[in-house]
Amino acid sequence: MTQAVSGLFAAPTIRLGVTGLSRAGKTVFITSLVANLLERGRMPGLEAARLGRIEAAYLQPQPDDTVPRFAFENHLAALTGPHPYWPENTRAVSELRLSLRVRPGGVLAGLAGPRIVHLDIVDYPGEWLLDLGLLDQSYASWSREALALAAARPAAEAYLRLMAEIAPDEPHDEPRLAALAKAWASYLRAAQEAGFADCTPGRFLLPGDLEGSPALTFAPLPPGPTPRGSLARECARRFAAYQTQVVKPFFRAHFARIDRQIVLVDVLAAIHAGPEALADLRRAMAGVLSAFRPGRNAVLAGLLGKKRVDKILFAATKADHLHHGQHDRLAALMGALVSEARRRAEFAGARTHAMALAALRSTVEERRMVDGVMRDLVRGTLQETGAQVALAPGDLPADATTFLSAVAAGGKPWTDGEYAVMRFAPAPLTLRAGEGPPHIRLDRAAEFLLGDKL
Repeated sequence: MTQAVSGLFAAPTIRLGVTGLSRAGKTVFITSLVANLLERGRMPGLEAARLGRIEAAYLQPQPDDTVPRFAFENHLAALTGPHPYWPENTRAVSELRLSLRVRPGGVLAGLAGPRIVHLDIVDYPGEWLLDLGLLDQSYASWSREALALAAARPAAEAYLRLMAEIAPDEPHDEPRLAALAKAWASYLRAAQEAGFADCTPGRFLLPGDLEGSPALTFAPLPPGPTPRGSLARECARRFAAYQTQVVKPFFRAHFARIDRQIVLVDVLAAIHAGPEALADLRRAMAGVLSAFRPGRNAVLAGLLGKKRVDKILFAATKADHLHHGQHDRLAALMGALVSEARRRAEFAGARTHAMALAALRSTVEERRMVDGVMRDLVRGTLQETGAQVALAPGDLPADATTFLSAVAAGGKPWTDGEYAVMRFAPAPLTLRAGEGPPHIRLDRAAEFLLGDKL
């Protein structure tokens, strides 16, 4: 007991999970957050930085020796070099420890010296994140839902044709099952490229060292008899093995240890892809967020290792692709997309917040007369062509809830097509001493997630 109580006075650690579906900007967010905590000139929204109470920040080896280190220096060089480019997507779990020396504020300011606060940031592949929604499903229920989604997506035609040639109760044949699994993985990749978010199992998209293993060699089949030794029975067995040997260990090793969580979502990409993709994103987020264990972190629960996420930030990324006049609408759309998950988290005692941000600002705003009308524009370099352009991205819906309800009902209350070209490359940067990369509301995100601990 003495050891446990003394641990309360050790250097506190905040374990921040950075999650989100593929291409939501997790790598850029972590890189910019760390760079701006090391050089805090652009962080006025973080109170401890604004008041000068963060005296120093420095990187240290992370405590988990078996987890790869987040390649912060490489990613920062990619974003801030003479020819900047977006770093590669997350392909495995990684971690980084940033230690902050913080001077107390308030009534403790004159009674105690500076203390050390460790920030452990954990990055998860978006593809693996999807699998958390499978934890409470059976093979039959997953197959039913996955095939219903596939039937509405053109990318699934090849798999559905192959599946039609197979009877679920036919004897298990490994080459036949491998062909099915390969076709399902091809469909998932095509669906992801088309802008759909609900693509499971996530490890089929990013298998890592599990590629070719039986745990990744199964596929959804229609309902039917499943006698012993049948193809369907073997698929069900492998789906269960996937849950117990892949998904659950990942959850226990990483998600179950999180204190604070930010969920990054590329809402604009779903808008680019159309109403079906936006409805699909809402469904995928509900499945993912059902796996979180939100609630207040009591001291005793922390000592016993039963942590709960007590703050969750839902962030719509790439806010720099819109004029600032649209940012409130983007935040409202983000909040409406995860409204059910937010209510569940708040009922369990967690604080939640939805906002729009850009971890790295790649555009500038300007006003210009276009066809006799003064327009709000964003200007930047297009990723595909390298051309400098100024675009009017259009207006997001004023009422996010009504808009999403219409989408869910099958309506077509959609935006104009200008969103489809909003793919900007990172802008060349000239950083002054004491300043991190430019951003939009990264400091406010940090205040919500970390401010009370600093």
